[in-house]
Amino acid sequence: MTEKFDAIVVGAGMAGNAAALTMAKRGLKVLQIERGEYPGAKNVQGAILYADAVEKLVPGFRDDAPLERHLVEQRFWMMDDTSHTGLHYRSEDFNEEKPNRYTIIRSQFDRWLSRQVQAAGGLVLCETTVTELLTDGRGRVIGVRTDRRDGDVMADVVILAEGVNGLLGSRAGLRARPAPENVALAVKEMHFLPRETIEARFNLKGEEGVVIEAAGTISRGMTGMGFLYTNRESISIGIGCLVSDMARTGHAPYALLEAFKRHPSVAPLLDGSEVKEYAGHLIPEGGYKAIPKLYGDGWLVAGDAAQLNNAIHREGSNLALTSGQIAGETVADLYARRAAPTARALAAYEARLNDSFVMKDLKKYKDMPALLHAGSQNYFLTYPQLVSKAMQNFVRVDGVPKIEKERRTLRSVLAARSLGGLLGDAVRMARAWR
Repeated sequence: MTEKFDAIVVGAGMAGNAAALTMAKRGLKVLQIERGEYPGAKNVQGAILYADAVEKLVPGFRDDAPLERHLVEQRFWMMDDTSHTGLHYRSEDFNEEKPNRYTIIRSQFDRWLSRQVQAAGGLVLCETTVTELLTDGRGRVIGVRTDRRDGDVMADVVILAEGVNGLLGSRAGLRARPAPENVALAVKEMHFLPRETIEARFNLKGEEGVVIEAAGTISRGMTGMGFLYTNRESISIGIGCLVSDMARTGHAPYALLEAFKRHPSVAPLLDGSEVKEYAGHLIPEGGYKAIPKLYGDGWLVAGDAAQLNNAIHREGSNLALTSGQIAGETVADLYARRAAPTARALAAYEARLNDSFVMKDLKKYKDMPALLHAGSQNYFLTYPQLVSKAMQNFVRVDGVPKIEKERRTLRSVLAARSLGGLLGDAVRMARAWR
């Protein structure tokens, strides 16, 4: 006899764990299916965790969650080939009793969060691939088919939290596959160093951490960014660019990462480190306009699979956790009312998302992805080079009158971007930012 659950969650990442945990806590019979050897097995890289979203799921999570460092400093670098112009913010306020942001190792954190699902009564099934969604004669999703023997499992609701590259929803015709211009490929490495070395190089003490985000010539004119996170005894470093740009230019992602690591501003931070892990990961970058249909008869989609990622602020885990929690709450509320999970009833999920910071933030920046993609040569190549030249002229003292230095800077700017081009870029950026 085929087993029946109240809900099935496909995926054991941030969104999937949040959805499964929320429903299990509400007493639903939940099955969570993960194709990896264990939750987080496919996520070897480091990442940033936002405490507010986790606190709502697991109050007091700081007591035993595998956290690396809490972030007290954020650095933004605009880079050319030999230099960077930086802006950074550091505050002692972040050394608070309950810190705001942490670096984590996803493989460790995802396993911990999955244990919370199991402790709440959810059943987690790993090393299992969902091959298709099962539907009734009217197109309503009623379960899943897995690659296990006698692998059909029934449920009233299926939540798809399979990640941006998950094929299950697209194969079922519930959503289109993400377009190459809406997805970035990020490659990351873990560089291990003694704890005291990391703290000395980044001016840290205790559990403090730093994050560096970098844009400029490191992406070779493509829409993309580099990043570096400090963990307790390792550094997570990587770079990501739009898949469409990589296909157009032919640049290999590992070559971009190697060049980033060799940059004069980065190499000293990694000196003497031992590389133990390398991974590639697809990241949704399309923003608000790329969000697919989020619900239907018997199904919901959450997290990266729903393109819920704020590329401007580099936020992903909090959107995944929040969307997963809202999906779980929507289903649990239907069960509490004994209402059928029809598309009309599950529309409450989208309404709740629209009322949350998730959609409000994504809607605010709805025009930014297209702007950065169309103007990538200017924003990621021309302007970083111009800023570097301007800073060189400003700080170099060589007997040349300051008025001449200012003229040189202005001439170089106008030669690279006309006055009309500068004004046009400023207007388009202002419009997209509002």
